[in-house]
Parts: sequence; C-alpha cells; structure tokens
Amino acid sequence: MPEMVNLHAAKTQFSKLVDRAHGGEEIIIAKAGKPYARLLPLAPSQPRDFGFLAGRIQLSDEENRELMRPLGEEEVADWE
Repeated sequence: MPEMVNLHAAKTQFSKLVDRAHGGEEIIIAKAGKPYARLLPLAPSQPRDFGFLAGRIQLSDEENRELMRPLGEEEVADWE
C-alpha cells in the first residue's frame, strides 16, 4: 500500500518525496484527507534504435529524387 502524505507535508518535504519515488516508491498526495495525486517513478527510458526501418521502406527512383532535391529559395525562406 502506498504511503499517503498530506499536501502541506508534501510541499515541505517535496525533494525527499521525489527521491523516494525515484527509488521506486509510490506516494499518494492527499488533500483534506482524500487521495488527490500520485507520485511515482518514471519508467526507465529505452535507448533509441536509429535506423530501425532501414530496408523496410522502398521508394521509387522518382520519390528518391523528390526527397533529395535541393530546396528552392522560396522553400528555404519559408523555413527561416
């Protein structure tokens, strides 16, 4: 069962509560004795696997030319 902490106490101990949540605990913040919010750790981030679609998408020669063409002056101006 997660610990319930009153909002006023949570404000004064916020840094410690965040450290505890980071350590894996779930903490319920209560307002007027009723559960109001939940403080819990973030899921561990997954490293990004760049190029995961390599070889899965086939473009025609025309599509390749269109994607690789230099931007015109007007298009460059739109980006700026």
